[in-house]
Amino acid sequence: VQLVESGGGSVQAGGSLRLSCAASGFPYGDWAIGWFRQAPGQEREGVACINNRNGRTHYLDAVRGRFTMSSDNARNTVYLQMDNLKPEDTALYYCAADRSVFACIQPGRTTIKPHLYDNWGQGTQVTVSS
Repeated sequence: VQLVESGGGSVQAGGSLRLSCAASGFPYGDWAIGWFRQAPGQEREGVACINNRNGRTHYLDAVRGRFTMSSDNARNTVYLQMDNLKPEDTALYYCAADRSVFACIQPGRTTIKPHLYDNWGQGTQVTVSS
């Protein structure tokens, strides 16, 4: 399994970035893929995820309405469009994948939990200045 993130950078508050995660080495259309972030001194948190079997997405409340996750099954690539960025969005952003689609969405659970994902990319830095 290989996951390669790109698209990070530095922007001012209110700006936009689009992250990409190119995936290979697994049956892309059957797995769950998530975006996570980790700021210095803080725990890693789930930002968005997609169940690639049915295309359903799920978002962290703090980013819902500002971030949009999508999947291009022909390119085995997921994207995270981030609009109206805030300084608190500053973090290292990771892409992760798991063979269980329940790693993304499961009845009774609203958070996207990092420990449910077995495969991780190297991360891409997003910095938002005020």
